Amino acid sequence: MTTHREGIFVDSLWVEKSSLPSDIPHVDEVGSTSAPLASIAFHFGSHCKDYNEDFMLCKDEGRDPRHCLKEGRKVTRCAQDLITRLKQHCEKQWTEHWQCLDVNNQQYWHCRPQEKVFNECAFKNLGIEKIIPETPKGTTSIHLKEKPLFK
Repeated sequence: MTTHREGIFVDSLWVEKSSLPSDIPHVDEVGSTSAPLASIAFHFGSHCKDYNEDFMLCKDEGRDPRHCLKEGRKVTRCAQDLITRLKQHCEKQWTEHWQCLDVNNQQYWHCRPQEKVFNECAFKNLGIEKIIPETPKGTTSIHLKEKPLFK
């Protein structure tokens, strides 16, 4: 057993050298950090549900990652569309929410007041409602409770 291991240094970012096939359309990366993505995670799930489901079904068909590149690109485009629309209509509310998540270790319970304002803006301007999957019927979702306590 060794107690010391030499570090491995990489001179530049690793970039895939081979180009994609011509039938796979190019799409830029979303280009966001984890806090803004965590802030819109449930909105993304609602807004891009059909594309996400197609992508997951495609992934279940086989183990070759190239098989689902088109579906993956559609998911990325949908995420970019959602981010663009949120920036146009709810940038201030979204920024306040994701910055709160960023400084609070991305724990939602610390940021419920900012989340409520952001959710209201997203619903009012974009018609996107935050829905937490598998919430039991007849119960209020945690983000809608006035005083969310666990007993």
